Amino acid sequence: MKKGELIVLESGTDASGKATQSDLLYNRLINEKETVLKVEFPNYKSESSSLIKMYLRGEFGEDAESVNPYASSTFFAVDRYATYNLELKQFYEEGGIIIADRYTTSNMIYQSSKFETKEEKDSFLDWLWDLEFNKFALPKPSLVIFLNIPPKISVELLKKRDKKVEGIGKKDIHEKNINYINKTYQNAMYVASKYNWNIINCLKDDGRLKTKEEIHEEVYNIYKNIINRR
Repeated sequence: MKKGELIVLESGTDASGKATQSDLLYNRLINEKETVLKVEFPNYKSESSSLIKMYLRGEFGEDAESVNPYASSTFFAVDRYATYNLELKQFYEEGGIIIADRYTTSNMIYQSSKFETKEEKDSFLDWLWDLEFNKFALPKPSLVIFLNIPPKISVELLKKRDKKVEGIGKKDIHEKNINYINKTYQNAMYVASKYNWNIINCLKDDGRLKTKEEIHEEVYNIYKNIINRR
């Protein structure tokens, strides 16, 4: 039996519309009678996210860059391992389509930004790839769609967001540090290019933000063009 597809929505900043775009793609595929499931990482509903909450609350350090990226990456990887094996594996192996709001791709972006040189980043990324996809045997994404929104826009959107994660609060240690936000965004562009992710520029030529419907059409067209060729 052919295994399923794993579609990942990713970005280099928070408040970038990943949840909205995941919902729009999910609902459209449901209407097309596809067998589809939507998941969000971290899985805050699971006990497997406990160490992630401690990390994002700042219990291992208020400055995200001061926290060992290998350790913090493992927190997120174990959460994915638990969620996949307990909630997703059978669905995926029976041919279902999974739409993921964040995945290993977020570890690639946020944690490798803690390294200063390309050599250090690449060494970490190789380690992470081996950990999650080889040692943990998590499925590799069929498709990664990267929503490119510059930090100055996402920071403004973050101010307007009325989202509070239970056990963390309204802002985590990643979101509180503007320098880390800018650094992570620049690193995200490097990672997206390195792994040939499909990049959607969410700003129009005049600098205005595209509507969620306009972005969705780009997401959907990428999905159809790539998955239909598989």
